[in-house]
Amino acid sequence: MASSSDPKVLHRVIRFISGLAVSSFFTELRVIGGENVPKDGPIIVTATHHNMMLDPVVLSVGFPHRRILNYWSKASLFNNPIMRYILFSSGNIPVDRKSKDRQALFKGTFDALSKGEAVALFPEGTSYTEPRIMQVKDGAAWAALEFSKWLREHPDVDTRTVTIIPTSIVYTNKSKYRSGVIMEFGRPISVKDYEEQFFSTEENAARAAVKRLTRAIESELVETSINAPDWDTLYTARMARDLLWEGGKSIKLDEFVIISQTLVDLFSTPDLTANFKSVKRHLLGYYSLLQSSHLTNSVLSSLPLSESLNPNTPTTIPGRLFTLLILIRDSLSALVQLPFFFVPLIVHLPVYAMGRFGAKLVEDEEETQAQNKVAFGLISLLLIYSGSFFFLWALFWYTPAGALFSAFLVYLFAVYHIKMIDSNYERAKRLIATWRILVGVWTPKRWDLSMAALSQYTTPKTPPENPWIDRPKTPVEGEATAARSDANRPIGSGTGNRSARRPPSRRLVRHVLKARVEAVNALASFFDQLEREGGDKRVNSSLHLARLFGQVTDGESSEKGWRYSKEVVGFLRQRGAKIPTLGNEVINGAWAALSSEGEGYTTSEEKDEPVWVA
Repeated sequence: MASSSDPKVLHRVIRFISGLAVSSFFTELRVIGGENVPKDGPIIVTATHHNMMLDPVVLSVGFPHRRILNYWSKASLFNNPIMRYILFSSGNIPVDRKSKDRQALFKGTFDALSKGEAVALFPEGTSYTEPRIMQVKDGAAWAALEFSKWLREHPDVDTRTVTIIPTSIVYTNKSKYRSGVIMEFGRPISVKDYEEQFFSTEENAARAAVKRLTRAIESELVETSINAPDWDTLYTARMARDLLWEGGKSIKLDEFVIISQTLVDLFSTPDLTANFKSVKRHLLGYYSLLQSSHLTNSVLSSLPLSESLNPNTPTTIPGRLFTLLILIRDSLSALVQLPFFFVPLIVHLPVYAMGRFGAKLVEDEEETQAQNKVAFGLISLLLIYSGSFFFLWALFWYTPAGALFSAFLVYLFAVYHIKMIDSNYERAKRLIATWRILVGVWTPKRWDLSMAALSQYTTPKTPPENPWIDRPKTPVEGEATAARSDANRPIGSGTGNRSARRPPSRRLVRHVLKARVEAVNALASFFDQLEREGGDKRVNSSLHLARLFGQVTDGESSEKGWRYSKEVVGFLRQRGAKIPTLGNEVINGAWAALSSEGEGYTTSEEKDEPVWVA
C-alpha cells in the first residue's frame, strides 16, 4: 500500500496532461463553493456522473487546494506488483466488490481516509444522459459510516471523522467543443449526525441511517444541478434560455444552474397561461429544427437579423442579395484574420479531424462524445507537439539549452492556439451558417421539405434509455407527463426512431427561420400573458429555490415549492434576460423582406409584434 508520503507522481502527471485537455476543449472551468472543501483531513467527494471519463478528469483538474483524489478500482487489478504501484501512484484504491463483509469491501478506502486523504466516488453508479438525477446509490453512505465504525475499532488511529462533499459537475453543452463546465461543491455533510442511529442496536437502524445519509447527499446534488421532469420540459427551457440570452456566454457561469432551473420550473407549471401548450410546441419545434439543420440560435442571432419581426407580414426569409452580402462580409473578415491563425490551423487540423472522428463513433451516446473528442484529440495533440519539439530541438543541435528553448516555444504555440481559437471558431461557425442560409434562400422553394416530411424533424430526438438506471415501477411526479408527451410525438420522431440521415440543411433553412420568428413570438406572448394577469400566479419551484425566493407548503405526500410569476420574471430580467414584449409598431428590416421570388412565410397565430426589451 502506498504510504501517506507517496508523492503519487503518475497522478500529478496525468492531472497536468488532463489540465491541458480541459483548457483546450472547454472555454472555462468555473469552480463554485470551493470554500466548502477542507484543505486537509479525510473527505469523501460524491460527484454527479453524466459525461463518462471527463467527469473524473474535470473533478481532479479543478479540485480545490490541489488535493489528490483517490478513485475506486477493482481489487483484482492490484494483484500484480507493477500494476499495483501504477494504480496507487495514479490515485486508485482497491474495492473488493465480491466481498459481503463491508469492512473488507472498503479496506482500501479506510486506508486512504485514515491518512487524511480524499476519496472521490460517483454515487449514481454509472454515467448517463437523462433530464434529471435518476438515482443515488448507498455506496458512499455505507463507506462513510463504516469508516466511523472502523475508527471505533482502531482508537490508535490519529484522524477525525470523514466529511462528505457533494459535488455537481454541470456542462453548458457537454458534447460541444469550446463550451463551459461548472463544478459546484455543496454544503459539507458531517457523518456524526448519523452515527447514533447507525450504531443503534435496533433492527435495521444501520440501514435506515445509510438511507437517510444517501437522501441528504441526493438533496445536495439536486440543489446544485439542473433537474427537469421530462425531456420536453428540459428542451423547452434550453430553447427559452438561448432566446432570452442570445449568445450563451452572456450568462455568468456562476448563475447558469440557477437560471436554467428557474426556466425548467417555469415550464413545468402546466396551464400557467392560456397559450402554454402552444408556446412549448413552438419552442420545441425550433429546438428540433436547429438540431437537424446543424445551425444554432447563438450563431443566427449573431447575424444582422432584425431584432423584431412583424408576424402579420411575410417575415422570415432574407433577401438573396442581402444574404450574399453577409457571406462576402464574413468571408472577408475571416480572410483578414486568417494570416494570424493559418499556421495553428494547419498544425491542428489532424486534432480537429480525429476529435470529429471520435464523436462520430458514438453519435447516439451524448455522454461519450466529449470523452472521445478529448481522447482522440489529445492523442493527436501529444504526437504533434512531440514531433514539433524534436524538430525544433534538432535545429538547436540537440543541446540541453536547445531542449528547454524548444519546449518553451511549443508551450507558447499551444497557448497562442488556445487564445486564437475562440474568436476564429465563432467566426468560422458564422461563415458556415451564412453559407447554409445563402444556399437555402437561393434554392427554389419547391425544393424545401414538405410539411408532411418536416414533421419528423420538429420533435426533438431524445437519448435512448440507459439500461443501468434503476427506474421506479410507479412513475414519479413528472414521468406521467413525460409518458403522455412521448405518446403525442409524431410517428418516426423521438427516441431512436428518427432517420439517422439528416436532410440537407438547404431544405430546412426557410423552415428554421420561420420557426425562429414563431418561437420568439410565442415567448413574447407567454410573458405578456403572465404580466397581464397581475404577476400573482403561482409557478412551480424546486424546493431549494422556493426557500430562497418563494414559499414551501405541505402537499399530500411531500412538500411543494412555488414562486410568484412576477418575482420569476423579475429574477430573469435582473440576470440579463432580454425578454420580448408585445408592442404595436411595425419594424421592417432586411430579414423581414421577401426573397427575390417572393417566397416568404407568414405567421398568423400571434396578433402582436414582439419588441425586445432588457
